[in-house]
Amino acid sequence: MPISHSTINKNSKAPKPMCYSSIFFYSCLLLLSLSSAAASASIFSGNGTENAENRSDLFSEILRDEAVERLYELGKVSDASGYLERTFFSPASLRAINLIRRWMEDAGLNTWVDQMGNVHGQVEGSIANAEALLIGSHLDTVVDAGMFDGSLGIISAISALKVLYINGKLGKLKRPVEVIAFSDEEGVRFQTTFLGSASVAGILPITAMQISDKRGVTIEDILKENSLEITEGTLLQLKYDPRSVWGYVEVHIEQGPVLERIGFPLGVVKGIAGQTRLKVKVRGSQGHAGTVPMSMRQDPMAAAAELIVLLESLCKHPEEHLSYDGHCSSFNVKSLASSLVCTVGEISTWPSASNVIPGEVTYTVDIRAIDDSGREAVIYELSNRMYQICESRSVSCIIERKHDAGSVVCDPELSTQLKSAAYSAFKRMVGEIHDEVPMLMSGAGHDAMAMSRLTKVGMLFVRCRGGISHSPEEHVLDDDVWAAGLAILSFLESFL
Repeated sequence: MPISHSTINKNSKAPKPMCYSSIFFYSCLLLLSLSSAAASASIFSGNGTENAENRSDLFSEILRDEAVERLYELGKVSDASGYLERTFFSPASLRAINLIRRWMEDAGLNTWVDQMGNVHGQVEGSIANAEALLIGSHLDTVVDAGMFDGSLGIISAISALKVLYINGKLGKLKRPVEVIAFSDEEGVRFQTTFLGSASVAGILPITAMQISDKRGVTIEDILKENSLEITEGTLLQLKYDPRSVWGYVEVHIEQGPVLERIGFPLGVVKGIAGQTRLKVKVRGSQGHAGTVPMSMRQDPMAAAAELIVLLESLCKHPEEHLSYDGHCSSFNVKSLASSLVCTVGEISTWPSASNVIPGEVTYTVDIRAIDDSGREAVIYELSNRMYQICESRSVSCIIERKHDAGSVVCDPELSTQLKSAAYSAFKRMVGEIHDEVPMLMSGAGHDAMAMSRLTKVGMLFVRCRGGISHSPEEHVLDDDVWAAGLAILSFLESFL
């Protein structure tokens, strides 16, 4: 199901690095007391909205009912039967592209699909040459995904713009507004994240086109299968001119338990933790499981097990492993103690038979922390210790850095505007409230990380049940979908 050339705009429009933060997303959780949280939980549990539902300025039929219906519809667009999976340029992602594009056009937007599969929907501003506001999130998913991660941000933005379109106000926006559904954020297929947003931000190198998936298919191959040719020149054309962009806003589920705990449907994001992904290959001596004595084995599986336990120990107790030298300071260690998380999410062996000592073990490592220098100190110490263990076990160890993203601080002014928009949405739904909109940090990566290299960024988090994400159990209340759409609408109305 290739994308035809008629859908491609080859002249897409469009780095400004953000400073780092040293606060972690769980350590600066709450601006609210437990007592006010209890009151807020009552306010936003649904009782208040029942009385306000018929007010014309709430647009529940679009921002809630239709938005939820579309989330469920998009949640059925999958490459797998029985669970949700949509990866970069898979058949399901192409169906999702067409569906999202149709919804954008329904909201009065001019649409196109660029050569990296990003879906764009734009309305021109009433002021000539005004900088554009970009709003986006991702259309791809993890394997066995929930239906709100990524999709909620796209659909909430489209719904808010549709309200303006129906009210005849869309053309009165002072600056251009563009919704972008990014083709790849999760990095499932090619083990490298932000393919879509990095191309728009202008930070995706041409060498990335040679990255291959598990079947040996490269990004360049899959683009050619869809009649798309990417050269260094065409990749540069995808980059937006920073001078043409005012800022980037993203709505996303929290993927954590804070908002649910304090009883607020929305929160404003202060910053995003940096992350590194490693691919580790441990190679030993393949042999018969029954004939090679234990004392003579060079078993990469046993070595990998020790390496993984080392990772866990280092990340649980960095203060016991890191020394205060040129790579780490006491400040780094203190920050890491509350922020560092490390995960081995995938492991494979070759030849993978029960009666064979494997010759090679490959696994992934995901390391995240809000302090970038501390994260680098962890990687430095981890790598040194891993090489020592492999040498002592007479196996080889290859460590590849597959992805790096520095921590990001959201723009304070933009965050203040989003906070005001969220408060306005609450007020329209339930009347006067006396608690502040919470500010929190994100431990998960988002397209805003890549877009921060292009322009200032801001994010809104939406409460999700149990803080569960990357799971079919992922869930957002219908009224919280409504609140998200209403907040974006309030934000857009400031540009009328």
